[in-house]
Amino acid sequence: MPNDHASVAEPATSPNGQRLQQAMQCHGSGRLDEAEAAYRGVLADEPANPDALHLLGVLQAQRGRHDEAATLIAAAIAANPLEAMFHNNFGNVCSESGRLAEAEASYLRALQLDGTRVDALNNLGVLLGARGDAQGAEKVLRRVVELAPDFADARQNLANHLFRGGRLAEAVQQCVDGLVVAPRSAVLRRLLGVSYSMLGMKDEAIAVWRAWLQAEPGNALAEHHLRACTGEDVPARAADAYVQRVFDGFAASFDAKLAALSYRAPELVAQAVARHAGTPQRDLEVLDAGCGTGLCAPLLAPWTRHLAGVDLSAGMLQKAQARGGYDELVQAELVAFLRERGRRWDLIVSADTLCYFGALEAFAAAAAQALRPQGRLVFTVEALDAAGGEAAADHRLLEHGRYSHRRGYVQGVLQAAGLDVLETSGAVLRTEGGEPVHGWVVAAAAH
Repeated sequence: MPNDHASVAEPATSPNGQRLQQAMQCHGSGRLDEAEAAYRGVLADEPANPDALHLLGVLQAQRGRHDEAATLIAAAIAANPLEAMFHNNFGNVCSESGRLAEAEASYLRALQLDGTRVDALNNLGVLLGARGDAQGAEKVLRRVVELAPDFADARQNLANHLFRGGRLAEAVQQCVDGLVVAPRSAVLRRLLGVSYSMLGMKDEAIAVWRAWLQAEPGNALAEHHLRACTGEDVPARAADAYVQRVFDGFAASFDAKLAALSYRAPELVAQAVARHAGTPQRDLEVLDAGCGTGLCAPLLAPWTRHLAGVDLSAGMLQKAQARGGYDELVQAELVAFLRERGRRWDLIVSADTLCYFGALEAFAAAAAQALRPQGRLVFTVEALDAAGGEAAADHRLLEHGRYSHRRGYVQGVLQAAGLDVLETSGAVLRTEGGEPVHGWVVAAAAH
């Protein structure tokens, strides 16, 4: 994950120094409204104060206001072009806005000014991975770990990089080494347990989950993965607490991670919409069910008169708001949201969200009731029986924490809900541990 905007410069000596210190204290304790007012007060008296400009920019980035954040931090750089931290955080804002070339240049400038900034070097490694330079990313991340063995973020990023490349044993070693210095790291614990599972080391994986639960009783991530590993007490769908914790934790670096996984679900959903929703005329009421950071929004725009997004994760919704394209964004559980809104939608899409559902009956019934006559439902799920033949179970919770579904089961559930099945075609949705993840692209129609 990119090192975020946690570190800040000491305030410059100025008449506003005490006010700036107070603003920083508010900022550090999460009192963002008070901090913003204080930063603006400093700037009212001293418009070119570089620390106030930078810190207000950092705050706006935390709120998802990336354009304003970029303007403020750029002004801080203009006022003090030799402060490496400003360039690092400008790079973070550019990265979060998808301006990867600018981000790379900013990280390199930060390192040129201060070669000891391992946060900028770590961010550069993450960015190179997002741009598809796997070799360059690994070289940089290994350098960070060498320079700062206790830097947990870099260790996590290197472990994730190795995991994505299918080098599971090496990922395990990085997790083990990282947990020595960051024993409470949820990222390292989760990656270690999943890697053990994918290596066939089931006992070791179970030990990871149980040790985590002993340290943190009731931890939603550990409980979910332990059930996936043992096959005992498997829930009908992932608990809301699990989904929220996973995606709130991933929000800051979600798009970069998906890029590194060759993630295709939004593209596949849009292609299916093109096949089944008719000529785009910007006249449909559309719901993006499980909208995440909003990757589907620009792909759906040709069909939408009104686009709503619903997601459990506040962090994801903040990213979707910043990305734009939505007329409405709601934090809610998907099935409950569908039941509450009535027969409103001409098109419901769901890219890679139903993999957190095992049983699909409640979702299918709610979607059928929420679609207008002749409305379309398009979604992806992971395939339980992609290798051919019929799987014994309707759905299964896999070691990575997502569910896979039998094709015949998906078709039967939709038909039982009163929908006409238009398509269940196979596709590769992403890679996981260096291997393709097969799925079904599904389309159905209301009567």
